[in-house]
Amino acid sequence: MSKVIAITGKGGTGKTTVSALLIRYLKRSNKRPILAVDADPDSNLPDALGMAGDKTLSTIGGARQDFFDTKGDVPAGVPKEAYLELKLSQALIESKDVDLLVMGRPEGTGCYCYINNVLRKHLDLLGNNYPFVIIDNEAGLEHLSRRTEQNIDTMVIVSDYSYNGLRAATRVKDLAEEMKLDIKSYTLIINNTPSRVSPQFQKEIEDTGIDILGFIPHDEQIPIFDIDNKAVTELPESSPVIAALNAIAEKLF
Repeated sequence: MSKVIAITGKGGTGKTTVSALLIRYLKRSNKRPILAVDADPDSNLPDALGMAGDKTLSTIGGARQDFFDTKGDVPAGVPKEAYLELKLSQALIESKDVDLLVMGRPEGTGCYCYINNVLRKHLDLLGNNYPFVIIDNEAGLEHLSRRTEQNIDTMVIVSDYSYNGLRAATRVKDLAEEMKLDIKSYTLIINNTPSRVSPQFQKEIEDTGIDILGFIPHDEQIPIFDIDNKAVTELPESSPVIAALNAIAEKLF
C-alpha cells in the first residue's frame, strides 16, 4: 500500500524545497520507486528535482483543457476514459527512482466535473503502483475546498518563522477537517528558523494543536542554487537544511 504525503502551507514557506528534499531522502534510503506530484500551478517541483529538462512539460491541466476545448471529441472507436488514461500516461515523466506528474494550470471556464472525476480515479490507480507518493500542493486553501486532497496518510503543513504562517497552518487543518477529507494525521514543519526559537513562538506552535515534526534552519545556499538554476536536491551533505530534513524524514517515514 502506498504512503501518501501531502505538503501544504501558505505561499513562500518553502513547500517545494521540503517536497524535493523528502524525495531526496527517500531515494538515498532506497525507499523507492517514488511518485512525485506537482499540484502547484507554478510547477516548480521539476526544477527542484532537476527533472525539468529543456522540453515543455506535459501536464494534466493541459490534457484536461484539451479535452474540454474539443468537447470530448476523441479519436473514433476510443472510449473517453481510455483517451484520458492515455493523456495521463503521456504526462508522466519517468526516471530511474522518481516518476513525476505535473498537474499544471488550474481549471478554466466551463464544467470540468466529468474530466476531473475521471482523472482523480486514474491518479488514485497510478499512485497505488508506488510505495511512496509525495504531493507538492499549491499555496492557499483552494485545493482543499475543491476536495482534491483525499486518502492522505500525513498532511505536512509548512510554516515560516512567523505568526501569520502559524495562523495559516491552523486554517489549513481546520478546513481539511471541516471538509471531512480522509487525512490520517497532520504535522507541522517550521522553515527558515533562527538559531534560537523564542519561548513565545514555541507557545504559539503548541497553541495550533498540530504536532511539530521539526525545524529547518536558514541556509544561504538555497537562494544561490535558485539563481544558478541548480536543483535543491544537489545541496551538499554539509548543508544544515539537509541535516534537518533527514532528521524530519526519519520520523515521517
